[in-house]
Amino acid sequence: MAAADRYTSNVQNNLAIPMKTRLVLIASALLAAIHAACAGEVSVAVAANFTAPMNRIATAFAQDTGHTASLSFGSTGKFYAQIKNGAPFQVLLAADQQTPAKLEQEKQTLAGSRFTYAVGRLVLWSKQPGLVDDKGEVLRKGSFEKIAIADPKLAPYGAAAVEVMEKMGVRQALQPKVVQGENISMAYQWTSTGNTPLGFVALSQVMLDGKIAEGSAWVVPLSLHEPIRQDAVVLNSGKDNPAATALMHYLKGDKARAIIRSFGYE
Repeated sequence: MAAADRYTSNVQNNLAIPMKTRLVLIASALLAAIHAACAGEVSVAVAANFTAPMNRIATAFAQDTGHTASLSFGSTGKFYAQIKNGAPFQVLLAADQQTPAKLEQEKQTLAGSRFTYAVGRLVLWSKQPGLVDDKGEVLRKGSFEKIAIADPKLAPYGAAAVEVMEKMGVRQALQPKVVQGENISMAYQWTSTGNTPLGFVALSQVMLDGKIAEGSAWVVPLSLHEPIRQDAVVLNSGKDNPAATALMHYLKGDKARAIIRSFGYE
């Protein structure tokens, strides 16, 4: 086909598209161009319990804003030490309120940026159906060899697990059976692989579409431990990064909040 003929054909094809559709296509192309021109990246330290929801949120965030969130997962206590030693994180999504507040007091954060993005739930879980009853009485019976928890010195979910065992009066009896992981992901890994028959993990790790995905579980009543309020904050290295500002705004939006709730967070 000659060049003139191809031009004529393209014009005819474009004219055949309804005006409303053409305007939508043009608007979409302009929006994509704006996203691409303004796209940035933000480095985020994320508490291990929030791995699954944050991966999903980051995908939606990139699609909706054009910005990219580079995620690192681990224990909040370890992230604090890394930030104090100059780690280049720009946003912290902690598993507690205390760590962001402490960084704020130490002038390591953008003033006024801290807020609670989720309230976590602790669950006693086993991959084995029927092992964990709906009142947690298995802890009193002690008919198991090991129980996994996160390190209470580094991970708020581990501290909450210790608090539960103390309030139930079983901590001393269970102490020889306790296996501590650096963070809640390690406690979950040991339990999910059967290396420990049960463990205290985050509800978000075992919930799928609003239900416990497999095994048996006891969702620990909030009366047995202090609320696990999880705060987000912009660190000094991210105060001039538009992507960091956009992420904090996005976490407060309806789409992110719906994702957070779907994983069992309050």
